[in-house]
Amino acid sequence: MIDPIQAFMQANSLVAPLFPPESRYHGIAAVQVTQSDGTVVVYLKRRFVPPPENFSLLLEHTVSGGDRLDNLAAHYIGDPTQYWRICDANGAIRPAELTEIVGKVLSITLPEGIPGVSDAG
Repeated sequence: MIDPIQAFMQANSLVAPLFPPESRYHGIAAVQVTQSDGTVVVYLKRRFVPPPENFSLLLEHTVSGGDRLDNLAAHYIGDPTQYWRICDANGAIRPAELTEIVGKVLSITLPEGIPGVSDAG
């Protein structure tokens, strides 16, 4: 049986997102390549860490011993799975680097592109 929603989307070139809006990978396309032996490899296109100026600062957090990004995200954002937003706001590709140094100051920001009070025109 054909799913009518899938059929409509395919007929109208609409593609369902692979990841939900709260995912770090939302909006990143999947592509495929066929290797010389016929094997099809599917992968996500590269995601670039956004520049820090795309974020509006809410507050700063000074890292203390035992800090974990998931706990910081739960505390400041309300969702531990949103730890990647702290990574993006601080330009981190490797999440662990943000909490390795006690005393490091982390920016806790609004989501990318959302203006804060000081940015409002």
